[in-house]
Amino acid sequence: MRSFSIVIIACVMASQALGRGAPAIQLQSVDDYLAQEMKAQRIPGLALGVYRNGEIVKAQGYGLANVELNVAVKPETIFQSGSVGKQFAATAVMMLVEEGKVGLDDAITKYFPGAPDTWNNIKVRNLLSHTSGLAEYESDERTVPSGPFYLRLDFTEDELLKKAEALPFDFQPGEKWSYRNTNYLLLGFLIRKVTGEFYGDFLQERIFKPLGMNATRIISEADIIPNRAAGYQLVKGELKNQDWVSPTFNSTADGALYFTVLDLAKWDAALYTEKLVKKSSLDQMWTVARLNDGKPNKSNYGFAWNIDQMNGHRVIEHGGAWQGFTTYIARYVDDKLTVVVLTNLDSAHSNPGKIAHHVAGLCLPVLMPPELKPIEDKEPQVTAFVREVLQKIAEGKADPEWFTLDWRKEIFPDRIKASGEFLKTLGALKSLDLVERKEEDALPAYAYRAAFGDRTILLRLTLSPDGKIAGMQLAPE
Repeated sequence: MRSFSIVIIACVMASQALGRGAPAIQLQSVDDYLAQEMKAQRIPGLALGVYRNGEIVKAQGYGLANVELNVAVKPETIFQSGSVGKQFAATAVMMLVEEGKVGLDDAITKYFPGAPDTWNNIKVRNLLSHTSGLAEYESDERTVPSGPFYLRLDFTEDELLKKAEALPFDFQPGEKWSYRNTNYLLLGFLIRKVTGEFYGDFLQERIFKPLGMNATRIISEADIIPNRAAGYQLVKGELKNQDWVSPTFNSTADGALYFTVLDLAKWDAALYTEKLVKKSSLDQMWTVARLNDGKPNKSNYGFAWNIDQMNGHRVIEHGGAWQGFTTYIARYVDDKLTVVVLTNLDSAHSNPGKIAHHVAGLCLPVLMPPELKPIEDKEPQVTAFVREVLQKIAEGKADPEWFTLDWRKEIFPDRIKASGEFLKTLGALKSLDLVERKEEDALPAYAYRAAFGDRTILLRLTLSPDGKIAGMQLAPE
């Protein structure tokens, strides 16, 4: 890794920023932690924003925004948003709801009259909360050259809409929750149908300009944009430039923005006010959406935000990943503390959410995530199965029969192949420790720490009643 560089723009006295009598932020401990974590995750560059009571406590750049030109990250460095951009689209929709131009319980066929009859039961709130049931347009098989959404071709909005209308349902609207970029793709189109404007122009006029978010905008690789970072991916252990996609797929409402930690400080401050939408609208966005059976969705998802807690303290957060960038915003609303982490490394190798949570804990010890320690393993047969799964994935020999049909469709062939390539770069599996065992939706859920050489990953998975993997997530620890 190249030399570690730091640029500081704004650090107020920690005791003042945190309020009278509150514990001070240990700024050096944050810097030391980030140096260690960036080295472990091999992150080229990172921007950190820490805000308290809507004001900047720390806005700082680390590492390189451009490896080829040896340009350091600074607070003004522009990163791609990934799905953190969805919260801006959701806010725009809520503005239209307040103006009476959109109804949350409207069938989306009101706005897309040419859609198939099967869309009649999809409501606007289903799109906002990822409960529409529509399949993922950005799936591996649909974005390859032979697929309908090949990422290197340009399409008009009407063409994309027609392609979306041909997508199958994974489940009936409101029956389940499943994160699908398709939902926000359609919300961008809905904004144009209602306002007559491209959703990016609507965001500029109604959100970015009023808040003074001068660097925030829709992605454009053609425009000359000062302070733009380059995105990177690790391929077989070697750093590579991000993959190119067409302008079409860098201008959709599912997460195609540029922003900085300085602009996100203005966004965070506005969310404590009613400058953009009423408190009642924000409360709807930050309330876990319910399914048709009246139960909250399993992922604690509202409208473009996850609603969770850390040690009993409420946190509203979201992550993003796109084109060699990963992002995370965590708003600890009870404590009026927000941490933003922006990196220029792909999601298979970087974990900005982990970094954001740990930095919050360094700022306020009460928010420090509990350390995951090995626990008694009462199901050694499951651990043996997991070990075999990891080894075979790394060898490129994963058995589809290990997975439920639904999850098999999600990960084969491309995602399982990418996971194998990632695991292979880590070397031999040295140890596998169970660190968590609980029930999720009546299914057993496990978390393991897998050690490979000098790297560890956290593996989470759930098993179906017949012992097949119903969900699995690998992340750098």
